[in-house]
Amino acid sequence: MPYLPQTPSQTAGPYVHIGLAPRLAGLPAAAMDRDAPIAGPRCAGDRISVTGRILDAAGAPVRDAMIEVWQANAEGIFAHPDDPRRNELEPDFRGWGRMACDFETGEWGLQTVCPGAAPGGGAPHLSLWIVARGINTGLATRVYFPENTAANAADPVLDMVEPHRRPTLIAARDGAAGAGAYRFDIRLRGPGETVFLDL
Repeated sequence: MPYLPQTPSQTAGPYVHIGLAPRLAGLPAAAMDRDAPIAGPRCAGDRISVTGRILDAAGAPVRDAMIEVWQANAEGIFAHPDDPRRNELEPDFRGWGRMACDFETGEWGLQTVCPGAAPGGGAPHLSLWIVARGINTGLATRVYFPENTAANAADPVLDMVEPHRRPTLIAARDGAAGAGAYRFDIRLRGPGETVFLDL
């Protein structure tokens, strides 16, 4: 059988919200409830919120971006078939969610439980995947939390990042928004560019 090359990549395009965030696009929700919480009310752990903006090289907000988040529950268990403790998850822990930036402000945000330490010594974190018009390949990054100083110092992924760039992966406490609130702006290019992971 002859080798078939990969088709050319293309950007997410202006219609990404219709398929992935229909309510934001003004359409009724599709069969799958994309608005279900990452961690429902019966999930253990401290409740947190993370908000931010995605900024281009000029510092302007990217208003049509979409973000997917993946995380472990408060005990560090992932809703993934390869996690041997998956059957210990709370019934309403989904472990992932999808959100889009607000078309007016460029703000995105999520509410969930603070993840536990990942297996293998990884520090608690959220995994993000970002798509938008003009981005040919989805961008992967992580959000770590500032209070986990020792765990962050031992995290194998953070350890591969140049020390002066590690702060781009650590959320800031948002005291004005209350307890458990964090701010995490993502810079696509330019000064302070967020570290993106090659998965």
